[in-house]
Amino acid sequence: MLASPVSAATIAALGDSLTQGYGLAPEEGFVPQLQAWLAAQGQTVTVQNAGVSGDTSAGGLARLDWTLGPDVQGLIVTLGANDMLRGIDPAQTRANLEGILTGAQAKHIPVLLIGLQAPGNYGPDYKAQFDAIYPDLAAQYHVRLAPGFFAPLVAENPDPAALTQYLQPDGLHPNAQGVQVIVAGLGPYVLDLLKEIP
Repeated sequence: MLASPVSAATIAALGDSLTQGYGLAPEEGFVPQLQAWLAAQGQTVTVQNAGVSGDTSAGGLARLDWTLGPDVQGLIVTLGANDMLRGIDPAQTRANLEGILTGAQAKHIPVLLIGLQAPGNYGPDYKAQFDAIYPDLAAQYHVRLAPGFFAPLVAENPDPAALTQYLQPDGLHPNAQGVQVIVAGLGPYVLDLLKEIP
């Protein structure tokens, strides 16, 4: 059953290489596949690609005003992976994401925050601090939260060895098939985001 369509909407996807579509043909990345998925659900939506490969939460915050142009009515935020890879203090990541949510709120733009969990090799304290950022901020700012960018892949097949079929050779970025699974998993969250657009 198709969701009831909203009038034509524009949402921006603010993120890093996962959003930008690193290593993929232009039509295979997260943003074009998401837009196609939404169209298949009967939604007239333009998804703007505001992903920059290698970007941190600080970079996303610095680009926020540019990203939230006059036509943008919704925002997807997928940031923090590069902060984690660089071992940036979780308090700094939290502050940057908070700045992004505050900026969107000031413009009355609803947000879908994509969560992220740190691996155990950073130590239990780092992991606990980092993992708490996303649910804490989602609750504080009353924004929608998706459990994680890769969560749909894990749900599809929890066996870590099986995940390789969905990843590029670097083991960090999804291939076109992986993006398809991710979009199918995250798409319903985006449909809910669209319902918040007046």
